[in-house]
Amino acid sequence: MEKKSTKIAYGIALIVVVIALVIAKLTNDGSGFQATGWALFPPVVAIALALISKEVYSSLFLGCLAAALLLANFSPWQMVVNLIGADSSSGVGLINSVTDNVAILIFLVILGIMVDLMNKAGGSAAFGRWAAQNIKSRVGAQLASIVLGVLIFIDDYFNCLTVGSVMRPITDKHNVSRVKLAYLIDATAAPVCIIAPISSWAAAVSSYVPDGQGLSIFIKAIPFNFYALFTIVMMIAMVVMKVEFGPMLRYERNAVQTGDLFSGSNPYAGLIEEDSEDSRGTVIDLVLPILVLVGACVIGMLYSGSFFDPASASHMNIASAFSSSDASVGLMLGSSFGLLFTLVFYGLRRAMSFKQMMECIPEGFKAMVPAIMILTFAWSLKAMTDSLGSTEFVEAFVKTYAENFAFFLPAIVFLIGCFLAFATGTSWGTFGILIPITMAIFPLEDPLGIICISACMAGAVCGDHCSPISDTTIMASAGAQCDHVNHVATQLPYAISCAVISFLSYVAAGLLVHFGAPGILALPIGIVMMLVFLTFLKAKGDKVN
Repeated sequence: MEKKSTKIAYGIALIVVVIALVIAKLTNDGSGFQATGWALFPPVVAIALALISKEVYSSLFLGCLAAALLLANFSPWQMVVNLIGADSSSGVGLINSVTDNVAILIFLVILGIMVDLMNKAGGSAAFGRWAAQNIKSRVGAQLASIVLGVLIFIDDYFNCLTVGSVMRPITDKHNVSRVKLAYLIDATAAPVCIIAPISSWAAAVSSYVPDGQGLSIFIKAIPFNFYALFTIVMMIAMVVMKVEFGPMLRYERNAVQTGDLFSGSNPYAGLIEEDSEDSRGTVIDLVLPILVLVGACVIGMLYSGSFFDPASASHMNIASAFSSSDASVGLMLGSSFGLLFTLVFYGLRRAMSFKQMMECIPEGFKAMVPAIMILTFAWSLKAMTDSLGSTEFVEAFVKTYAENFAFFLPAIVFLIGCFLAFATGTSWGTFGILIPITMAIFPLEDPLGIICISACMAGAVCGDHCSPISDTTIMASAGAQCDHVNHVATQLPYAISCAVISFLSYVAAGLLVHFGAPGILALPIGIVMMLVFLTFLKAKGDKVN
């Protein structure tokens, strides 16, 4: 039940928003609110309400409502037109946000369908049987979970839906605690997707960058996505070095010494799992559709970048084709071919009946509804905030007041992203709110601009990774079938340690750029700090066996 204090705080916040809008109306001379401080009011409303309510859908919607009202200069009818997007010439509103980004939505739906198809065809279960026969050690079981999680980089939902069900029998056999498996699932979901150019996350982030530069900016930002990279380094190093710390250490010791995978808390006790021994399913049912999907998406992105056009400057130049490609169109084309191949392949193999395959279509769509809702509201908020002239206002403000401490902004953006994503439980909503503001501070060609965009993405993933209300965190617990509170408690020290090192690395990157050195030098500095930290823990004797 929602706490009374939260309801009171939310009610007070709404009253403050209404009072602020009344003040805006009374103090305005009729010239509108373009390129003024009020242009930032809608995202502030969305952020504040999300932090209070811990709910992102209504917060983003109310932010859009405030933006539509300011954009219409308090004309009620025009506000409705702006919010809904009934006027196609305005380029804002919910309808226009869907219309302008329909390719990304199609990609998400197709991805959800393919996830459902692969699971119900028995491919995931078959891979689990294969792994059980070929993995012989405890370290091997954990590394196999990491490898599978990294390979499923297309989408974090796909990752959580697959890795848990596939690897759970193998890690149980080698006495890996369920909370450790949940951490491995969680750490190879969002952190991997956010550095994979061919993923639903890349498509979402690219949609917030104008002029078709989304994918190019995303790729340039990968080396500076410190939290995601350090999480992967930390995860692999801990498994190889056999080091644990914090509450996880107790769970892992219990699993190794007594065989108790839950340390007394098993919410899934008595649950009868479905029999995964489906003779129709084979490893190829999982591997081949994924390979075809990835390959088709790469070709689709090259096609959208005119790689196959003899008259184009991008012809026979892969780098130029990727830079000029439209990620949403490429992913839509590639995923469409991947879905068609999967349907034909399963049909020829008789892995599923035609009726069963068609039943996966609505199920896959339903799985992606939360992501679609967040994107729709975030796109609308971005479009209306842009129309209010937020970019021009922030740029002028920074040039006047913030140039002297601009090199600290990557670290500040990282902290804001962490806090917002932790409170709301969503990375995508954080992207939609912070990336447009970040881009208004620095032009895309500025080295600090790329670092700040990376810091926004890294902070969002970090907050999502820590948040107990994150859908990815919840699905990781469900995938490992462990107590959700235990998963959050054991994962939090790992995520916070990685976040601290990431914060220091962003400070170092900003300072390096400020003094004329390459900001990328902060990456090896952070990796060294991470390895020194783990070596110190190992020297203390904080190990499982």
